[in-house]
Amino acid sequence: MGSLTGRVVLITGAARGIGAACARRLAGEGARLVLADVDVGVEKIAAEVDGVAVVADVTRAADIERMVEEPYRRWGRLDVLFNNAGVIRVQPMLEVTEAEWDRVLGVNLRAVFFLLQAAARRMVKQDVIPGSELRGKLVQTASIASYRGGNPLMTPYSASKAGVVSITRSAAQELARHHITSNCVCPGAVDTAMWEQIDVEINALRGWAPREAWNRRTKDIPLGRRETADDVAGVVAFLAGPDSDYMTGQAVNVDGGIIMGN
Repeated sequence: MGSLTGRVVLITGAARGIGAACARRLAGEGARLVLADVDVGVEKIAAEVDGVAVVADVTRAADIERMVEEPYRRWGRLDVLFNNAGVIRVQPMLEVTEAEWDRVLGVNLRAVFFLLQAAARRMVKQDVIPGSELRGKLVQTASIASYRGGNPLMTPYSASKAGVVSITRSAAQELARHHITSNCVCPGAVDTAMWEQIDVEINALRGWAPREAWNRRTKDIPLGRRETADDVAGVVAFLAGPDSDYMTGQAVNVDGGIIMGN
């Protein structure tokens, strides 16, 4: 039996990258999974881990309610929300449009808050997690971009992730009296489809060869290797599990040492 045996977990952005890696890791730890994504590829991941797929858009209120309702409909509770869906756009700061700003902040910040809110409203009314003193756990995906001074080519993204850290800590303070914790994980440069997109867009702006932006970003990682989605998944499993029950309001760096402290 794994450390998450019997715990009911909702993961957004679960069709690929960090979300899919976390689905596999948490399933291996015994969790019951509801996997959500706007990409229908989430159905393949759900079938792989014996989970439940919900094709949904986190920016739509009706879809948020549908995602949160699914674990209650099937198992009568939600123990862990992994609020992971995110998007990015590489663009010089002076060229960012209102539409592009609204898209990135809409997915990365607005949706994170309203999904967290919807889950917490249900969690405060449920019994504690079996074997725990907590009613629920909220885990968000932020980024080291949230506090390393920002990146002028990713201003909306960096701003959104700084907001995720702030929301995480506000929720931790508000919900502690309800025995609900709130923490976030801050990955570095993770070898996923999102960073492939970043690499292509930065190289196009700078006139660099393919993979040049990625190579520059990862060449000085203190631990000497590039980060994988599985590196993040291990920490998310810890934050979702019982060994982190006395942690709340934390932004946990998982970056190979790029940022030492926050």
